[in-house]
Amino acid sequence: MPKNKNIASPVINRLPRYYRFLGDLLENGVKRISSRELSERMGVTASQIRQDLNCFGGFGQQGYGYAVESLYNEIGSILGLNNSYNTILIGAGNLGKAVAIHMSFETRGFNLIGIFDNDPQKIGGSIRDITVYDTVRLEEFCTENKIDAAILCVPKAAAPQLADRLYALGIRNYWNFSHYDLAMRFSDIVVENVHLNDSLMILCYKISDKSVEE
Repeated sequence: MPKNKNIASPVINRLPRYYRFLGDLLENGVKRISSRELSERMGVTASQIRQDLNCFGGFGQQGYGYAVESLYNEIGSILGLNNSYNTILIGAGNLGKAVAIHMSFETRGFNLIGIFDNDPQKIGGSIRDITVYDTVRLEEFCTENKIDAAILCVPKAAAPQLADRLYALGIRNYWNFSHYDLAMRFSDIVVENVHLNDSLMILCYKISDKSVEE
């Protein structure tokens, strides 16, 4: 299905959640579901679900609801999960190792083919059967392999120079854990920033706010 560049970001941000819930329904043998039933499971309004899905053409039938497997596959296609974007990860510390081991790259549209670090104790080791290379080999590796995306699990201070090298190699897509604002440096990249500390602080606020109300 062709992508619509006019889709609002909040709609896109909800698609993975739809995909996850529909996957759970499939695992439980549910073949059909109405927008009302799906809304009750997800805690959003049926109207919101219909509006979101209508952005991509709509997939339900009045009086029938949604065919779970078909909608699951359609959303997967919209998200591009059938792609296999060659990806490298830089930073094989605790965070990078956890990301490499626990993320289901192959079912989420990516193919992790290279891991890099500058720590001699990590270089030459392996994570999920992928050898950890010295970052001095970045240019060589990226020249030999078409790299579509990079995952940055490096300290903020190390990110600017590393980003310059990756950008010079033609890499324009990033999953960024570094807390360095890549978009301020490069205007033509696609970047998804992950700020775990921000998420934890938001949780702290919600707990504190609830405590104040009580």
